[in-house]
Amino acid sequence: MGTSLRPLTMAQTVAKNLKEKILTNQIAGGEPLRQDAIAKSFGISIIPVREALRQLEAEGLVQLIPHRGAIATELTVDKALEWIHMRLLLEVDLLGRAMDVMTDEDADRAETVLSLYETNLKNRTHIEQWSDFNWDFHKALYAPANRPETLDILANLHKKSDCYVRLQLLDGDNVERAQSEHRELLDLYRARDKDGATKVLAEHIINVANDLTTNLPSSA
Repeated sequence: MGTSLRPLTMAQTVAKNLKEKILTNQIAGGEPLRQDAIAKSFGISIIPVREALRQLEAEGLVQLIPHRGAIATELTVDKALEWIHMRLLLEVDLLGRAMDVMTDEDADRAETVLSLYETNLKNRTHIEQWSDFNWDFHKALYAPANRPETLDILANLHKKSDCYVRLQLLDGDNVERAQSEHRELLDLYRARDKDGATKVLAEHIINVANDLTTNLPSSA
C-alpha cells in the first residue's frame, strides 16, 4: 500500500526536472517545451521526453496542443481553488462515512503512512513524492468508507493539484503547520471524534487554499 521509494526511470527523471523548473518559475507559464531541445540537454532520445511530457500533462503542469507541441501550464489561483473546493466537499463527507465504520487497524495503517510522510518532510527527501505521500495518508483515512468511485475522483483531484500542494509545502512554515494538522487529524480519527476530525480536515484543506491564494496569480 502507498508510495514506494524506487529508482526513477529516465522519463521520470526528465519529468521531475521539468516539474521543478515549472514550480519555481524557471519555466514560465505559456513557455514552449521543445522535445528535441529537452532530449539534447539530457543526451537521450525523444521517446522518454514524450513520456515525461505526458506525465506532466496528467498532473496539470503541461498542455499538449495539436500542431503546437507542449507548453508549460500557467499556475493560477482560480484553477487551484476550484479543485480544492471539490476536495473540501468530497473529503469531509468521506471522512465522516469512514469514521462510522473504521477500526483500530485502519488508524494504524494511516499512522504508518503518515510516519513515512513526516520522515521525508523532515529530511526534505523525495520531494517529488511529497504530494503522493499526502494523498496516501488521506486515502488511508477514507478507505474504510468503501466508496471506490469517490476515491477515484479524489485521486484525480489530488493528481491535478499535485503541483500546487508541493508548491505550498516548499515553504517551511507551511510544512510545520501541515504536519501538526495531520497529527491532530489522526489523533481525532483514532479517538473516533467524528465532529472534531471533520472540522480539522475542513480547516486543513481551507488553509491550503489560503496559502495558494497568497502565492499564485489570478487568471483574471
